[in-house]
Amino acid sequence: MQLTIVAKIEAKPGSEDQVYQELRNLIAPTQAESGCLNYDLHRSIENPALFVFYENWTNRELWEAHMQSVHIKGFEQKTEGAIANWELLLLKPDQ
Repeated sequence: MQLTIVAKIEAKPGSEDQVYQELRNLIAPTQAESGCLNYDLHRSIENPALFVFYENWTNRELWEAHMQSVHIKGFEQKTEGAIANWELLLLKPDQ
C-alpha cells in the first residue's frame, strides 16, 4: 500500500541555514532510492526555521529502509543539536 509522509522539521534559532542545506542534501540520494515516488522540500513563508517534506513511497517497508539509509544517518549526525522539533505524519490513501 502506498505511504505518504509529511515530515515537519524545525531548526533551532541560528541553525536555520545549516538545517536547510542538510535537508537539501537529502533530496538527490532519496529520490534515487527504490520506492520513492516523490520527495519534495518546502520552507515556511512565515517561519524560516520550519521545513516540511512531502513524500510518497510505494510502501512502508521501502520508506523504513530509507529511514535507515546512510544519508539519513549522516543528516542526523550533521544536524545534531540543531533541530528544535521533528514530527512525522504517516498517511495512507483513503481507499
